[in-house]
Amino acid sequence: MSSLLDLHPMTRRSLLGGLAATGALVVLHPFAARAASNQAHLRLMETTDIHVNLMPYDYYADKPNDTLGLSRTASLIDGIRAEATNSMLIDNGDLLQGSPMGDYMAYKKGMKAGDLHPVMKAMNVLGYDCGTLGNHEFNYGLDFMFNTLAAAKHPIVCANLTKGQLASDPKNDELFFKPFVIIEKKIKDGAGHESPVKVGFIGFVPPQIMVWDAKNLEGKAQTRDIVEAARAWVPVMKEQGADIVIALSHSGIDAKGPSEKMENASLYLAGVEGIDAIFTGHQHLVFPGPKTWDGMQGVDAVKGTLMGKPAVMAGFWGSHMGLIDLLLEKDGKSWKIVDFTSEARPIYHRDEAKKIIADTKDKPEVVAAVQEEHEATLAYVRTPVGKTSAPLYSYFALVADDPSVQIVSNAQLWYIKDMLKETQYKDYPVLSAAAPFKAGGRGGADYYTDVPAGDIAIKNVSDLYLYPNTVQAVLITGAQVKNWLEMSAGMFNQIKPGSKDADLLNLDFPSYNYDVIDGVTYEIDLSEPAKYDKDGKEANPQANRIKNLSFNGKPIDPQQKFVVVTNNYRAGGGGKFPEIAGDKVIFVGPDTNRDVIVRYIISQGTINPSADGNWRFAALPGTTAVFQTGPKGRPFASKVIGAKIEDAGDGTEGFAKYRLIL
Repeated sequence: MSSLLDLHPMTRRSLLGGLAATGALVVLHPFAARAASNQAHLRLMETTDIHVNLMPYDYYADKPNDTLGLSRTASLIDGIRAEATNSMLIDNGDLLQGSPMGDYMAYKKGMKAGDLHPVMKAMNVLGYDCGTLGNHEFNYGLDFMFNTLAAAKHPIVCANLTKGQLASDPKNDELFFKPFVIIEKKIKDGAGHESPVKVGFIGFVPPQIMVWDAKNLEGKAQTRDIVEAARAWVPVMKEQGADIVIALSHSGIDAKGPSEKMENASLYLAGVEGIDAIFTGHQHLVFPGPKTWDGMQGVDAVKGTLMGKPAVMAGFWGSHMGLIDLLLEKDGKSWKIVDFTSEARPIYHRDEAKKIIADTKDKPEVVAAVQEEHEATLAYVRTPVGKTSAPLYSYFALVADDPSVQIVSNAQLWYIKDMLKETQYKDYPVLSAAAPFKAGGRGGADYYTDVPAGDIAIKNVSDLYLYPNTVQAVLITGAQVKNWLEMSAGMFNQIKPGSKDADLLNLDFPSYNYDVIDGVTYEIDLSEPAKYDKDGKEANPQANRIKNLSFNGKPIDPQQKFVVVTNNYRAGGGGKFPEIAGDKVIFVGPDTNRDVIVRYIISQGTINPSADGNWRFAALPGTTAVFQTGPKGRPFASKVIGAKIEDAGDGTEGFAKYRLIL
């Protein structure tokens, strides 16, 4: 399964930057090297969407990870600063939630006035100049956010978060934070002379926080449209003497056309007169960068511009450092931009074998600042946060309704119903699609989820959900639900009625594309051929493997609309499922599926993951099929719901063989 961590490969510049960070080599940016006596080079550095990933460690998997960690991103800073004559460091939000360290600080340790959060410890070490809010800053409530941010040694700006009802004029809004700040920065020109430049920073948060965190914000806060707020405040910044205006936009890039209270508004924000450069985030993508942005009007993903202005999005979890380099020229008493470059510099690359190679080392000062909380988080993820009343295993996830898939669906349904309860989709029926990720195959005979009944710890969640996907939902018809399941049923070979011990599983079909949809009941008729091949193309248009598909005990209405909650991979077209793509998406969640599962477990105390048997194979009298799974699954074979399974001895390469009585 593709992961959002598969970002663009290392460039020569990033290699030089990595070497510079270690002191081995420093290469001046061309602007710094060629600036004239009335010109100066100003480098602006961005971190974004850190999500409390301060160390290169995956707490869910309980092991190091070279693709993330502010301590690694931070090690770039010295070298990057050395390439520039003048530099400033900003953060673009989503600091306080998103890893178990964030949950530890909120749920276990708590934050009181005067306490110092590890995020602030790390940032204060690095000397940030300015920051803004992300949507996840609100996940633990306003008091937690304010207590944490109070320790920042840099200003926090946000122009579209108000304390109450919106005023008729945005400039009359009662804001929680200053809308902008103008920092007088002394810079050296090409002749080595120092003079001040006034750099204005204005910040924005997605208006959707009022939906995503309604329980924390309802009656306490309100949000204004990002572009509307910018049009009101940017002229004020110019009036107050800002030479250049930098937008800190915790909002992504969407070229579908402007709309009121748009979530990913950075492209249209860049079109606001007076804004000179824009830092983006929120989408967990890289800009400038790969093909994600091809064909978007107003977006130049090669040069790194939005509406012709320099822009950058620096990945997520510390994967990249965003850089905007400006060549400034003094025009009388003020400065203007005469040239620019933008770049997202990675902390790692993949070699030809796709192995992850770290390009940076930890910055010792950051590690020392957060070591105590890191150790506490390790203890936290290894400590039970709830219980499971039944074992969670995936040994039979491909042949019967399965507890490891069931718990993911239960958590997704719990989450999405809460997220949609105040939206236009609140009255639509909701289904959940989930797939087994650990199901043997190339992973080997031990590559299965296996969590015993009893205590369940946060790190067990990675056993249930391998990937850092985020929750999304699509709106589709009953006919499209059926085709979704027809595609999933490509997991199985066609079996002739009366066959004995036919091979059941199509080994070319990846298990992560075998979606089970909860909320409906259905049978899979293996006597029929697969309707779609593994690439989503119709191989047998008349095939009809999915039988007796029902909703609420009645045959599904092909025209009825359903909300189906899934992950960003599937909703965005991953797996090439028929008619499932970005144009069907009606909800883009701010949370990872892993985080949702953890929060569900905490909320329930004790979870009941027992499969509900909502699907099974259609009966084929006198027919048997065989499949392989892990030998540790033998104790569970007789407990599988909706399928009769017999032990058929040893399989190959350490697997065990089982017989399915059809």
